[in-house]
Amino acid sequence: MEISVSNEQSKYSLAEDALVAAVRAVLADTAYAGGSVDVAVVDDLSMRQLNSQYLQHDRPTDVLSFVLEREASSLEGQIVVSVETAVREAPRFGWSSDEELLLYVVHGALHLVGLNDKTAQETVQMRAAETRYLKQLGIRQAARRLEPNNP
Repeated sequence: MEISVSNEQSKYSLAEDALVAAVRAVLADTAYAGGSVDVAVVDDLSMRQLNSQYLQHDRPTDVLSFVLEREASSLEGQIVVSVETAVREAPRFGWSSDEELLLYVVHGALHLVGLNDKTAQETVQMRAAETRYLKQLGIRQAARRLEPNNP
């Protein structure tokens, strides 16, 4: 599986290896052996444009996921995350913007592999999966940040 990071912003430095590791952690628990996932890191303006174009929401968001092709053992997809949103939101939860950005990447990867969070039950499952993967990545504060009632 090929995982790449496209840094589409220049204001903040990135721990690209950590973003790749986050996607790898999620994919390791699936049957997807081939394909590629790109993590695009953008600013709020770009995210707002994408959110408007694809979801008709005229505001920035934290993460968008796009499945380009999904077969039994192959996945092609893109995860788009806003680093500006991560920087702005991280202090609310008492962790770093790098950790917040990892949350977005894990969340996006979980969407790529088929998890949803539209219903209350799906949200509980999504939060549990996010917590598990963030803990695997060494983030121990995850449980407090990812309570089912938190955005």
